[in-house]
This record gives sequence, structure tokens and C-alpha cells, in this order.
Amino acid sequence: MQLPLYALIMAGGSGTRLWPLSRQTRPKQAIKLIGEHTMFQLAVDRLLPIIPPERIIVVTTADLAETLTAQTPMLPRRNFVIEPEGRSTAPAIGLGALYARRLAGGDVVVACLTADHFIRDAAQFQRVLGAAAQVAVRGQIVTLGIRPTHPSTGFGYIEQGDVSDTVDGFAVHRAVRFKEKPFLATAAEFVADGRHTWNSGMFVWTTARVSAEFERQLPDTARKLDEVARTFQSAQYETTLTRVWPTVEKQTIDYGIMEGAKDVAVIPVDIGWSDVGSWASLLDILEPDENGNVVIGGDYIGIDSSGMLVRSEKLVATAGVKNMIVIDTDDALLICERDRSQDVRKIVDRLQQKYR
Repeated sequence: MQLPLYALIMAGGSGTRLWPLSRQTRPKQAIKLIGEHTMFQLAVDRLLPIIPPERIIVVTTADLAETLTAQTPMLPRRNFVIEPEGRSTAPAIGLGALYARRLAGGDVVVACLTADHFIRDAAQFQRVLGAAAQVAVRGQIVTLGIRPTHPSTGFGYIEQGDVSDTVDGFAVHRAVRFKEKPFLATAAEFVADGRHTWNSGMFVWTTARVSAEFERQLPDTARKLDEVARTFQSAQYETTLTRVWPTVEKQTIDYGIMEGAKDVAVIPVDIGWSDVGSWASLLDILEPDENGNVVIGGDYIGIDSSGMLVRSEKLVATAGVKNMIVIDTDDALLICERDRSQDVRKIVDRLQQKYR
């Protein structure tokens, strides 16, 4: 059996981890961090060789819709599904999958992806999506597991079982269980045993399987999504969505669906993946100069300085400084140690407490 492959890109986000460049109304997927394209544009570009624009659906918020549609004029405007407010990943995927089925007029395979991840090897990513789609048509949920390069406490993990199949050169494993973000010692054990991959948050499954899992595990959400779906492309859609959406339970796809799902497969891959979860992650992605410094905008002079990440519209000069992050915008300046880049969240929390 063959089914068309659709992409569902989740493009919401609150813009906290890459503050001050990323903001609530301009999260990281909407800004240029790597080269001349935004993260969202890169996400779309790497799909176009295998999925035509009319099969790429974007779920986003009203605050971002205008920006994202302007950045990708090749995508049909009707393919942007606008959430009145964020309800987390499970409702976004559920609604997007129902919309894909409506556009296609029947069951399809949908690759659920994110707008703000970096993937260095786009060609390998395209190949593994094709392989995952072949597995998904059998009724399985397929997740892409990232082979870990170090013991990270910032990612969830997937424990993989025996190889059940090989498709186009990719080993397909039985997924034993999804595991939460571990402590460092546990993460080191996961990396050492070779049976765990990072949970990329990318899933490939049929829309029939999406609906079946929502009906089984999140029945109230399924009922409300179906109520909205019955009004797709009608005059009642906006009114129904506005009324129903705020009553939908906030839930992630990992906790709401994946942890309780059966017959899940995982394909371990090396695609140069990063979730760009902090400013420090850009030091691992972008090419440094001879001193290990990365400049992503503006002008920088470093004297006896190394391991620096600098972004500014004006000249930044440092002397005798190592492993620091300097991010300068019109209204804010961030300076932090490289190893403390995750604490940017705490800064944003403090700003929100002060209503700034």
C-alpha cells in the first residue's frame, strides 16, 4: 500500500532560550541564526526535494502566522493552521493531522516535524523520512532517534530493542520505551550501552493511526478536535475553533501519546541534528575561527580571547576573555559564561515576573 507523504511542521514557540534575540513574538524559528535563512525557512527548504509545497502544513500561532507566511511564499496560505493559543504539541499534531487528511481527501502518512531544529545532513534526513514512511504505512508509529554524541541531560531518550526490519539501508528497531530527561550519571549509562537514542521529537505515522491513538489515549481531546475538523473549509470554522480550542487539554505528544503507544518503531540516525536549545549549541553547529570564536552578526575583535559566541549590530571587542557569550540587541545585552547558557530561561522568568 502506498499513501502520499505530508509534512506537518509545528512552528509555535515562546522564544525564551535564545533571548534577547528571540522573543515571544519572534521566536527562534523566525530569525536568522545560521546563514541567510531563518530556521523555519531551512525546515521548509530541506523538505521541498521530497514533498511538494501543497503537502507541507504548518501549525502556528496568530502572532507568527504573518511572519512565517511571508518567509515561505511557495507554501499555500491555506496550509497554515492557526492556533488561537498554544495548547502544546499533542493538540497541534492532532489538529494538523486531521487537516492533512481533509486536504488529501483520505488517509495519508504525516511526518510531524519542528520548525526550529538544525539538521546538517539534509540528504540523509530526506532518505530516512522516505524509509520511515514505508514503515508507517504498515500501521506503526515511527520515530527518528538521534545517536547521542555525549551524555546530555537536556534530551529525553528512547530505548531501542531488536532490529525488526531494514528499509533502504536503515535499521528499524522496536521502541521499548520513552524515557524522561535523565540525571548525568544515567545519561552516561544510556550512551555507553548503545541501546538508547535521543528523542528528536520527530514522528512519522498515518493519519488513521493518529486518530486511533488520540481516541484511545486522549478521548476528550479527540472529540473536540473532531468537532473542529467537521468545520474545516467552512464559514463556521473560525467560530468553532475559537470556541473549542481553549477548552482542549494542554498536553505534549510524548506524555499524552507516545509513552502509552504500542507498536512503535525507532530508526537511529546520524543527520547532524541539534535542537538549538541554547546559545552555546551554536558553538557546536557553526564554523569557528582559528581561536574557536563564532560571530553570527556584527563586527568583533578578540585579543587573547577564545571560545566566544558574539552577536551584535555594533563593534564588540574583548581582551583576555574565554568561553563567553555576548548577545547584543537594540534594547538588551546578554553576557554569560558558555556553561551557563541554559540560565537564560531564568532571566526570561525574572523579566516575566516583573511584567517586562
